[in-house]
Parts: sequence; structure tokens; C-alpha cells
Amino acid sequence: MQGNKVIAAALIILVIFVVGVFLKQAKPVLFPFFLAIFLSFILSPILDFLTRKKIPRAVSILFILLISFFIIYLLGLLFYSSGKTFASEFPKYGQKISSILASIQEQLKLTFPKWETVDWVGQLDINKIGGFLLASLGPFFSFIVLLFLVFIFLIFILAGRGNVKTKIEKSFSKERALQIIDVIQKIDKQIQRYLAIKTIISFFTGVLATIVLMIFGVDFAIVFGFFTFILNYIPNIGSIIATALPLTVAVFQFETLWPAFWILIILGSIQMTIGNFIEPRVMGQGLGLSTLVVLFFLFFWGWLWGIAGMILAVPTAATIKIVCDNIPQLHFVGELMSKG
Repeated sequence: MQGNKVIAAALIILVIFVVGVFLKQAKPVLFPFFLAIFLSFILSPILDFLTRKKIPRAVSILFILLISFFIIYLLGLLFYSSGKTFASEFPKYGQKISSILASIQEQLKLTFPKWETVDWVGQLDINKIGGFLLASLGPFFSFIVLLFLVFIFLIFILAGRGNVKTKIEKSFSKERALQIIDVIQKIDKQIQRYLAIKTIISFFTGVLATIVLMIFGVDFAIVFGFFTFILNYIPNIGSIIATALPLTVAVFQFETLWPAFWILIILGSIQMTIGNFIEPRVMGQGLGLSTLVVLFFLFFWGWLWGIAGMILAVPTAATIKIVCDNIPQLHFVGELMSKG
């Protein structure tokens, strides 16, 4: 009996290792597929609405895909053009960094023996830095191109949504089929609700951040607002990064630190209010994930797929919990993943 438990534990560890290696190696295909699944949950209510209005399903899917691609293309174009602008304006920020360092040294009256201010900014090759910044935009721009793969998956997922019920009815007895369909519909609705609410709240947070940054005149306000929207899918860590990025630019952009101070206060207040008060009330307490589970998924998916994996980590954990909560045999897994 003891030997069977050891063998079972070894097999579980082996399966986890093999799955991890597979997910890491298959990222180019699996990441667009995962993204297409989440997008399908967000876009499905729109498809259902258009279908109820007697619009042909094929026309509805084509309309949704065109609008989605247009929005994502504009965001990618905005990010790329803003990155080029930042690369061209980098020397301006370099001069400000150098002057701030000199000012700090003068005000603190540092007296280290034989210590001199090094004009490290002046020694940098600005052209190389600009080229590096533009090159670093390549992966993101390539990601926009890879969204074509996402849309291919999305077409088949959306087109096949209505066929699942028919296939289940043909595969099982009437009573069993009704039970399975009921569970699938519950899971589908709960995942749709979670992702829709999370997306709306993230979008609202990004819009508020953009407005605040534009009021203060911070460079690249729209780009930082977009980052806020994306990073809001990463709990706690994402909000810190989303606030730190525009704050850093504000420190070097303005002559005094007061604008950066007020940006920190306002953006921090927005993140805390939405994250600690508004989102839990709108989302409801039933889905509450354990902090340990959230951290595990963040580190695991971050190791697998980097920042992209961290963005999908919590929605993936929430999806798994919703599935486990609706399947009696997996109820214990949902309980282990919940708070308290």
C-alpha cells in the first residue's frame, strides 16, 4: 500500500514536470490558443446578443473579429509610435538624469575621497540606446502580428459554441446529458461574468490613469494607461508596476518632484479604491482565491511564459476554481484554492 502511494506521488511529479516542459516549449502555439479562449468568453455575450437580433451567426462572428482586430491594431500602432518617440527623446531624459545626479551630489556635499561625478549619461551611445529601445519593441509588434493566429483559433471557438450542446445530447442519455449541459452552462456563465467584470474594471482603471496623467502633462500618458489596463490582470504586483512606470518618467520630466508626488498619491488611491473596495463588491466574495494560490500561479506562469503568462495566470486560476466548484468530484480542489 505504501509502495503504491510512493509510485502515485512519483507519477504526479513526473506528469507535472512533463506538462510544464510541454507548456514552455509549446508557447508559440498555446499562448495564442489560451488568449483566444479567454477572448471567446469575453466576446461570447456580444455574439449571443447579435444572434438574438436575428443577425446570421457568420456575419456576427465576422463583425466581432473585425472590431476586435481594429482595436488591437490601433493599440499596437499607438504603442509602437510612442516607443519611437521615446527613443528619439531619450537624450533629453539623459541630460535631466545627469543634472539631477549632479544636483544631489552638490546638495548632499558628498566628501568621499577622490570621488568624482562620472558623466555616465554622456558616455552612453545615444544612437545605440535608441536602436536598442526600438529593437525591444519588436517582440510586442510581432505579438500583434501573431494575433492573426489568435483570430484563427477564435473563429473556430466562436463558430463551435452552439455545437457542444448537440454533441452532448447525442453522446449521453437524456438525463445525463441535461446534467452535463447544466454544469457546462454554469461554468460558462461564471467564467464569462468573471472575465467581463475584470476586463471592464481594468479598462476603467486604465482610462482613469490616462486622464490623470494627461492632466499633469506626463509624456506617453495613453501608453501608460494601456499598461495599467493590461497589468491590472496581475494582482498587487501589476498595480505597483503600472504606477511606477509613469512615476519614473514624471520624476525626470518635470523640474520639481511635486507633480510626481501628486501622481503617486492619486494613482495609488485609484488602485487601492478599485482593488480593495469596488472590485470585491462587484465581483462578489464567492470566487475569492487564496493569496498563496495566486502567487503560485503568478510565479509558475511567469516562469513558463514571462509577462504574458503572468497576465493570464490569475484568469487561469479563476477558471480552474470555477470548474472545480461546479464538479462535485473536484469540489475539494476548489475549496483548497479559496480564501480562508
